[in-house]
This record gives sequence, structure tokens and C-alpha cells, in this order.
Amino acid sequence: MTLIQIEKRVRTLEQAVEQLAQSGLSPGRAWYRTHAGRFAGDRVFDEIVKLGRAYRQAQRPRRHRKRS
Repeated sequence: MTLIQIEKRVRTLEQAVEQLAQSGLSPGRAWYRTHAGRFAGDRVFDEIVKLGRAYRQAQRPRRHRKRS
């Protein structure tokens, strides 16, 4: 990649960042509040959560039980 191409890409990125800054989105905004409960009662999402939990538990090392 030439220096001219890199400079052009940087300019493009700077313009994109400027547009994002002007869009009014602020990092302090509580975005999660607008999405909370979005999947309430969704059977497919419940299945995703169940499978994810099972996968994470399968990745944990097994504990050895002490014999009495």
C-alpha cells in the first residue's frame, strides 16, 4: 500500500469518526435499557441461553471427588 493510499484511508476514517461523533450517540447513554427484555418469552432465545450454559459448563475442568 502506498503512502497516498494510506493517507486517503486515514482521511476516510477521520470523516467516518466525525460523522459518528455528530450523530448524537454518546458512550454514557444507557443503551442496554432500551434493549432489556427484548427476548422475553422467546423460546429460541431460551434455547440459545440453555445451550450456551451447557457449553460453558462442559469447558470447566472436572473436580475430583475425595473418597471417604
